Amino acid sequence: MACTTLLVGKNASYDGSTMIARNDDSGSGHFTAKKFVVVQPEEHPAIYRSVLSHVEIPLPGDPMRMTAMPNAVEGKGIWAAAGVNAANVGMTATETITSNPRVLGADPLVVYQPARGEQPEVPGGIGEEDIVYLVLPYIHTAREGVERLGKLLETYGTYEMNGIAFQDVNEIWWLETIGGHHWMARRVPDDSYVVMPNQLGIDAFDLDDAFGAQENHLCSADLREFIVKYHLDLAQDGVFDPRAAFGSHTDSDHVYNTPRAWYMLRTLNPTTWVWDGPDADYTPASDDLPWCMVPEKKITPEDVKYVLSSHYQGTPYDPYASYGARENRGVYRSIGINRNDFVALIQLRPDLPADLQAVEWVAYASNALNAMVPFYANVETTPAYLAGTTGEVSTDSFYWVSRMIAAMADASYGESVFHVERYELGVLSACRALLNQYDAKQLAETDPARRAALRQEANEALAAEVKARAADTLDKVLFELSSNMKNAYSRSDM
Repeated sequence: MACTTLLVGKNASYDGSTMIARNDDSGSGHFTAKKFVVVQPEEHPAIYRSVLSHVEIPLPGDPMRMTAMPNAVEGKGIWAAAGVNAANVGMTATETITSNPRVLGADPLVVYQPARGEQPEVPGGIGEEDIVYLVLPYIHTAREGVERLGKLLETYGTYEMNGIAFQDVNEIWWLETIGGHHWMARRVPDDSYVVMPNQLGIDAFDLDDAFGAQENHLCSADLREFIVKYHLDLAQDGVFDPRAAFGSHTDSDHVYNTPRAWYMLRTLNPTTWVWDGPDADYTPASDDLPWCMVPEKKITPEDVKYVLSSHYQGTPYDPYASYGARENRGVYRSIGINRNDFVALIQLRPDLPADLQAVEWVAYASNALNAMVPFYANVETTPAYLAGTTGEVSTDSFYWVSRMIAAMADASYGESVFHVERYELGVLSACRALLNQYDAKQLAETDPARRAALRQEANEALAAEVKARAADTLDKVLFELSSNMKNAYSRSDM
């Protein structure tokens, strides 16, 4: 699944929050309808069975409530994608990443094999469909998330290469799978942010720490032996390079992956390095882009949304640009594209009581042409406007309204972008005000049940706010598209 991830450590964020965010994208040529729901403990079975790989995994019991962003149309599994549990642990899974034949030949992916004749089926490993559902309800810290998923990978394997983020109010961990059963995880430095397009990203890994104090690095139990046995360490200077050992280096990376990382870093650290021109320190084709950096200013949720909405604006590569050489426009895969299904930004706010800390910001459809809304995550249900997505297109669904706005604005970009920008600014401003109001109301309330009711009330108010503004924006971009088509028809008739 083509996605883009941004992780923000607590000392890199504007308010001390940890923030993890990911664009969930469909594969080329289609999109997947999504919904935002709460999964209750009783909804988890004793034994989990994967729809795609048919693997069966006993669950620990005593699951916690969690939010999730599953597929709205049944058929290919749950795909919970991102969420926060009742212990205020957030998770996003997964970022599809890349590897190389040396790794995949040494530890092949665990692929489902259907029954053929007298040969019974062979279950596959776990994958993006399963991971959030198998892990998030059972963990109380980000580190526990790494440890639980690591054990599952070593036991059952995986049929794909993936990156997964875990967060609690204090720290963020990033885990990358290596072949079928191996993995490594690194703690995100508190003062830094991490950018992740669709390729293996960790650029430095301390094996001594991973097999010693485990302060900032964790990995599969035999990773060191695995590296030695299959001659995976390619370093000339004795400093282990996990990207070289486990990742890819292909021409397509320079069109599809590294340009996205380059643009995110360029946006958040515009003056740290030279990003453009013949003397650039880093270019869209650089294979040594930093996995993490200290930002030049503190990062906000609005910054995260901007970066994950980007289409190389301000560069010659913007597909919407009316300037520069035409042959440069759209040469690199954008972050904000029509195949974005949603972005979920999970923010854990340390300066508030535990029941108020978790806020999940949600946007649907193309991030270049949508709006993001915050919701309290410690709730029993989510508003129908976000939870009620089905396969039927409806203006009563935030997902489908967002999809319609994006499709029409894309087709009339020059005329519609102003309306979309006003829409996003209006939604963010109004929803920020509502969040501030309801934070204050809850802080003034001592009864836990009343505080819980206020969170439900707040989420409904937030949904109503964006519903009204989305409907108005839909009318405006429909008018622009209709006028655009009418003008084109009139010109062709001259």
